[in-house]
Amino acid sequence: MVSGVAYHPRMAEAMIQLRNVHREYHRPDGSVAVAALRGIDLDIERGRYLGIMGQSGSGKSTLMNLLGCLDRPTRGRYLLEGEDVSEHDDEKLSGIRGRRIGFIFQSFHLIPELTVLDNVEVPLFYQGVHRLKRHARARAVLDRVGLSDRLDHRPNQLSGGQQQRVAIARALVGDPSLLLADEPTGNLDTATGESILDLLDALHGEGRTIVMVTHDENMAERCERIVTLRDGLIESDVMKQANRVP
Repeated sequence: MVSGVAYHPRMAEAMIQLRNVHREYHRPDGSVAVAALRGIDLDIERGRYLGIMGQSGSGKSTLMNLLGCLDRPTRGRYLLEGEDVSEHDDEKLSGIRGRRIGFIFQSFHLIPELTVLDNVEVPLFYQGVHRLKRHARARAVLDRVGLSDRLDHRPNQLSGGQQQRVAIARALVGDPSLLLADEPTGNLDTATGESILDLLDALHGEGRTIVMVTHDENMAERCERIVTLRDGLIESDVMKQANRVP
């Protein structure tokens, strides 16, 4: 059980603000098939390490997709660093994802034909960053995650933990404001998963804002604040006592 105290937003700087956010999926006749989110109000401060928990079908993945600008709310507002992105078109959302958000997925999503270095450079390629700058930045983040000796390897030559470190490096290479981690240790053994969580702890210690979806309470204990969803609503919002905002 995650322990702590009910969280109430204070005057800390909010990176993310959700206001009465709904996400509904409709049938062809226009009727509501699924109400995945049913009026979410949520502030996330810059530099926070937030865990999102809940049973299957609670709305965790939908909320993560909205935070990552992979989807838009049916109604309500999403402000990211003060910008209302709720009604941006796909092109604008793509630009925001490329510049401000880094994604860490359970299944890594590496390109098997590319080397480690090339995989990490992919986001910079789409941003139009010059080749030499791409190389330098990719090498720097791969060194940060402990893979400077694997630059020319391909994903199938790496262990699962090493592949996830490549994915983390790829998420970091654009220096995003926000890191989103969706069950980042789900495909890893316990020891390897712990090493990935240690790396996320270190990144948070450097001031990174991290939002992690997990069903595992042991993983959630790494977070400062835990939001639990149930049936598309926030059931609880808990701040661990040792990490309360003064």
